[in-house]
Amino acid sequence: MVEQESIRVVHCGGSELNFRRAVFSADSKYIFCVSGDFIKVYSTVTEECVHTLHGHRNLVTGIQLNPNNHLQLYSCSFDGTIKLWDYLDGILIKTFIVGHKLHSLFSLAQAEDSVFTIINEEESDVFQLVSVKLPKSTSQEVEAKELSFVLDYINQSPKCIAFGNEGEYVAAVRDFYLSVYFFKKKATSRFTLSSSKNKKHAKNEFTCVACHPKEDCIASGHMDGKIRLWRNFSDEKKYMYTCLHWHHDMVMDLAFSVTGTSLLSGGRESVLVEWRDATEKNKEFLPRLGATIEHISVSPAGDLFCTSHSDNKITVIHRNLDASAVIQGLVKDRNIFTGLIIDPRTKALVLNGKPGHLQFYCLQRDKQLYNLDIIQQEYINDDDLIQIELTKAAFGCFGKWLATVEERQEKKETEPELQMKLWVFNKKTQGFILNTKIAMPHDDHITALCFSNAEKSEKPITLVTASKDGHFKVWILTDDSDIYKKAVGWTCDFVGSYHKYQATNCCFSEDSSLLAVSFEEIVTIWDSETWELKCTFCQRAGKIRYLCFGRLTCSKYLLGATEGGILCCWNLLTCTLEWSAKLNVRVMEPDPNSENIAAISRSSVGSDLFVFKPSEPRPLYIQKNISREEVQWGVFVPRDIPESFTSEAYQWLNRSQFYFLTKSQSLLTFSTQSPEEKLTPTSKQLLAEESLPTTPFYFILGKHRQRQDEKLKETSENELVQLPLAENIPAINELLHTPAHVLPSASFLCSLFVNSLLLSTETKSGEEVPDDVDMEEEKGSDDSDEETHFTEQVQDTNITDLEDVVHQLSKSEEKELRKFRKVDYSWIAAL
Repeated sequence: MVEQESIRVVHCGGSELNFRRAVFSADSKYIFCVSGDFIKVYSTVTEECVHTLHGHRNLVTGIQLNPNNHLQLYSCSFDGTIKLWDYLDGILIKTFIVGHKLHSLFSLAQAEDSVFTIINEEESDVFQLVSVKLPKSTSQEVEAKELSFVLDYINQSPKCIAFGNEGEYVAAVRDFYLSVYFFKKKATSRFTLSSSKNKKHAKNEFTCVACHPKEDCIASGHMDGKIRLWRNFSDEKKYMYTCLHWHHDMVMDLAFSVTGTSLLSGGRESVLVEWRDATEKNKEFLPRLGATIEHISVSPAGDLFCTSHSDNKITVIHRNLDASAVIQGLVKDRNIFTGLIIDPRTKALVLNGKPGHLQFYCLQRDKQLYNLDIIQQEYINDDDLIQIELTKAAFGCFGKWLATVEERQEKKETEPELQMKLWVFNKKTQGFILNTKIAMPHDDHITALCFSNAEKSEKPITLVTASKDGHFKVWILTDDSDIYKKAVGWTCDFVGSYHKYQATNCCFSEDSSLLAVSFEEIVTIWDSETWELKCTFCQRAGKIRYLCFGRLTCSKYLLGATEGGILCCWNLLTCTLEWSAKLNVRVMEPDPNSENIAAISRSSVGSDLFVFKPSEPRPLYIQKNISREEVQWGVFVPRDIPESFTSEAYQWLNRSQFYFLTKSQSLLTFSTQSPEEKLTPTSKQLLAEESLPTTPFYFILGKHRQRQDEKLKETSENELVQLPLAENIPAINELLHTPAHVLPSASFLCSLFVNSLLLSTETKSGEEVPDDVDMEEEKGSDDSDEETHFTEQVQDTNITDLEDVVHQLSKSEEKELRKFRKVDYSWIAAL
């Protein structure tokens, strides 16, 4: 039974991997990146996530290796804490409570027991770089209130702060200003570029900065695509800079190599540029990286680079500019037109991905499964070009069929270009294949499409589309004109309308016997057998925004939410309005495994959640202000293992988990614990060991080990002697779950550890009695009699291991073994 805890909103799988620069481990085996409230540890070879470090209660905003211990990692968060981790074991070592909202983190080997962070005071746009003294203490939580001011009026982005020449100075850029603070002199130099709006100086604004690791050289990136190399900046009058120019748009990030011989730059061209010896002529390129480069990182060993991209991807690159690994997160598209959909086959989350693609994302593993190219055209990154947009998608109940709609409209006065495609899942290729392409299925934008629930209906699968042209169309699967009668295709079977009103929504009942189509303010109910109009409901409170049927015991109800802020529930048996409530619904989703329906409304302070059953107007659960942003989409995902909440307010989370997407495309969910928090430290360590390395040979070996573990489990169940479990022994817990640097001395733990492994003297081995009986039997019988009596005696003892030995050995082998047992070995004692 689950302990009752307050349900909280947590950042779940799909968080931004490109929010901050990724960080390499000292040996380049691992790469660390922030992911919502967590830090994820990936293998640079296998691309697998081997650890998830959890402990922060808000968004993680910075990570840095501990310069004094390369096996430890610092992290900071909006929760006002700095945490120190042992990333190999996934253990939180210490928490430093700063109290301020921390926006970024920097560490220097020269600054012992101190880190640098960006904080903001009461004014939201005023940020400061401060040094935080980390006190030494034996307790796990320590207050770190000693802050030293370094720089004021800086940008909150860590790309605009850089430390150079082994920590002698720090450079910060904002707007048109470059500030350099020298630690030894405790002096600040400031430089300004022209901010006039003429063509020559229109885009001088700073975007990022990087410092040479061993020389007095600062590289700055700008809006116009130029890179400026600053020298002699210790003197405000004698400073100078040179320009490098290749990027046609703003420079997104800069990074020097470990030795400082190369400068790396990236931008919206999706090309990594390496400027060798910082010269215009000597440069190398790594093109076609797929999306805008937002961050560049260099490993401490200098053998690897990595780039973070706007499509939530991290690319690991070798020193010779060869991409070696890609870590792909949930792609954040410009607009999520399709909403959140669940693939019935894989239970993957499906939504808009790369331009013209559908992405299939595994929420359990927090990993993208694959992309499906829908539009099948080359994408050109041009803001002035009108692109073809993937606007709608829907799955059949078993996931065999997928329907997509793509649109393109150059001007509002012209008719849109529409195309609907139907895809069928191929078991051999394990992917979707285009089956039917329909040009201009409607004369105006398609507002909704849905499949019938063929799982609970004997009728063939049906697709319905609704459009602003005032019609809804029914599409059925029929035999194509193929002479072998093996090909099938989709064709229009029925066209319906209601007084030339625009059709805005459509949905099938749970058994697919009824179809509900909303025409602006009017809801129409149609018989799916004859496509006859059965009844209509009218609610003069604005157009119907959302429409859905109840499920299971509430299947007789139909719910509709209007743009006027009214939620209505109609009874289909009596054809009357059951109840209505004033609620500005922005998202309404039914749970496929229960009668529950989740509705999210928009208020002045944020978004609120209401969970209810259509049969009762009283909500089962209410949570105010689940997000300060507007929630755009939501979906229920069936659980693989049901929860066991006993409280009535939390039972709606037992069978399914509710995910929702905000306007900034943050994917959130409701939970008492994150999946990572449910793992014990031991199981997390085993999980990491199983994940490294994930090679084809590993999978073969893994299955072999799994069979061995099953056999071992079967034999252990039949053994008479039950050894104590390792997880219940305090001594072993002390050794395995405590960081090494805080453990007592080995001499103190040795006796406790050894005694815990000894068996009690009262416990007798299960093999002692059969051995004594067998020896007595052998003394009073000849060889032939021994064989018969020995077999009978073993059967009486019910010891599985001995039975296996008897059945596997032949009689001659048993006889040979008994001869050895009669040999006198007492002479060994005299040696």
